[in-house]
Amino acid sequence: MTGSPIKTRKTRNQVALGGTTGLVALPDTPLTSAVVQLIKPVESPSVFNHSIRTYLFARLVAARLELAAGQDYEDDLLFAACTMHDLGVAPDGPHTQRFEVEGADRAAAFLVEHGRSESEADEVWQAIALHTSSGIAERRGTLCVLVREGVALDFGGPMGNTYADALSDEQADVVHAAYPRLEMIRSLTDAIVAQAAKSPKNGPRYALPGEFLREREAFGRTRMEHACGSSRWGS
Repeated sequence: MTGSPIKTRKTRNQVALGGTTGLVALPDTPLTSAVVQLIKPVESPSVFNHSIRTYLFARLVAARLELAAGQDYEDDLLFAACTMHDLGVAPDGPHTQRFEVEGADRAAAFLVEHGRSESEADEVWQAIALHTSSGIAERRGTLCVLVREGVALDFGGPMGNTYADALSDEQADVVHAAYPRLEMIRSLTDAIVAQAAKSPKNGPRYALPGEFLREREAFGRTRMEHACGSSRWGS
């Protein structure tokens, strides 16, 4: 599905709506293990936890949309896209373009190196490159929708709350106990701004990284940080 809003059908998801059984269980495949080995050493603990929560929340959005892993989307590709979506701010990267594209390039190359097809790598590329692009990601296929909405849920409202009901307070408590927030909003914003400051190409005007950089320089705080202070999670 491309170019039109996602369509849902009644199928069974591995995480039941409103339930906590298996909520924080991660897929155990050679690919997902390799992804964790890639990102954990290069991401701060708060950004790493955000990456994992993005996957857990995306999986809940899939359940809310009545999408089934293995039928409507590939779970290990969802895991890869969610957990590598901020790879572009990792300090070991080249930092020569905006972080969404840099992360997408790194993730796609990683997938091909690990035996996935070019088309699968491109799906993940789009999901990562477009995760900050509201109104576009939602029209570029199931994987793009799930990654975008998983990120949005972890921001607690400022990036959109279309599927806020996919996650109960009880489920949120379980996820946050396993993967604490650790002041994620500030930590991730710091990383995005640092990456954007390295080159004008990294922070183009009116793109998210460029606006974060200019707001931090002008006001010491981004509008996103301010909005998240009163969001569902607070930080």
